[in-house]
Amino acid sequence: MTWSNRNILAACLACAWGLACAAAPEQEVARLGKDLTPVGAIKAGNADGSIPEWKGGMTTMPSGWKPGQKRIDPFKDDKPLFAIDAGNVDKYKDKLSEGQIAVVKALKGYRMDVYPTRRSCGFPDFVYERSKTNAREAKLAANGWGVEKAIGAAVLFPIPQGGAEAMWNHKLRYMGEGRIEHYATIFSSKSGDFTPLVQDQWTTIPFHNKNNKGIEEVSGVEMKLLNAVVSPAARTGELILAHWSMNASSDAWLYFPGQRRVRRAPTFAYDNPVPGYENLETVDQYPMYAGAMDRYNWKLVGRQELYIPYNSWKLIDKSRKYKDVYGPEFINRELVRYELHRVWKVEATLKEGMRHIFPKRVFYLDEDSWALMVADNYDAQGKVWRVQESSLWMAPEIPACVGQEFVSYDLNVGRYIGENATQERPETDWLAGREGRIEKSRFNPDELRRVGDR
Repeated sequence: MTWSNRNILAACLACAWGLACAAAPEQEVARLGKDLTPVGAIKAGNADGSIPEWKGGMTTMPSGWKPGQKRIDPFKDDKPLFAIDAGNVDKYKDKLSEGQIAVVKALKGYRMDVYPTRRSCGFPDFVYERSKTNAREAKLAANGWGVEKAIGAAVLFPIPQGGAEAMWNHKLRYMGEGRIEHYATIFSSKSGDFTPLVQDQWTTIPFHNKNNKGIEEVSGVEMKLLNAVVSPAARTGELILAHWSMNASSDAWLYFPGQRRVRRAPTFAYDNPVPGYENLETVDQYPMYAGAMDRYNWKLVGRQELYIPYNSWKLIDKSRKYKDVYGPEFINRELVRYELHRVWKVEATLKEGMRHIFPKRVFYLDEDSWALMVADNYDAQGKVWRVQESSLWMAPEIPACVGQEFVSYDLNVGRYIGENATQERPETDWLAGREGRIEKSRFNPDELRRVGDR
């Protein structure tokens, strides 16, 4: 083993055990933009050509299209190559997560339609340039899970040396400086009847200003989110304000119109259930994974190929109603497009002395976007309990690949939750933060009562 390889291995082991991680070795940083993409993915395709070469993604807006208009499916003429179901799932098990296999076998009629792989994800040039700076300078904090010396509007760790670094790439993946979303949350029922929980949401990520000079400039803020319930009438006006930090636990405040007061939520973190979500989602399952990482040991297993939801333009088509999409036991399988992509696999195991309803979790992150696409969450008996899958598509106005719709199948209770369902709601304003359409005052706890009384 060479001296340089010994140092790379030592750095990786330090990260794996939760110690402070140094920046990536220079010989690895030099690969960015060459055999690696500027955000650390392998540029080349795979051996049999089922994963093509990355050629920059789809970063320009379609001719004649403007933000706010109906999205255009660039792959509408693609046909499925094959389908994976209970009858043949074992044939493809090396390219599926344990949770995906469990869902296929547990839910009668569930299938995964596999399409040609399209490496559509890309970012602005400034993200590529700033990611290289982070590769040289960013590192985990001494606590083993926070972040130091990083700049925003970039991938934090394009050459990750441990699982915590890879997860930070998901948590702070670039999707613009802030957005205004309109969506619903769906709680499944065996009868197929449900009442959508309709919501508006404002999210600000000041760290992703392209001129950001570092964590200190944004006072360590990872993200701020304000969620307002629109319907049903019994819950209209409920508000949740959440602040996530890069180096501290999260804070949250709740407002209920019937009580007409704002109260701080002392337990809005980790495995506490999201209020009003029928015990189907923990706080740190939204969106896919968020919040502090101090309760787990994080292991970067490495890259592998996996069938993941990708370019599911049919799923976000606003000509469909919620009833067309969300069935009694699972999402309409005609609408979810799977492709073979390389992913980073990360294993999280509970630290000694810590508690969480999921003692073990396995995460799969798309290498081209760093989005968390699949999460397998295990119970205390070591069985797969909740399986999450996200969606991913390119928003060229940013430009970046974004995800909203995601689903979590609870195999223990036989139900699922469909999150961020946008089909019957207005288009998301992905440029709201960049273009100044989000007031900073929205994220002040003192403003919650005033907003609730409007």
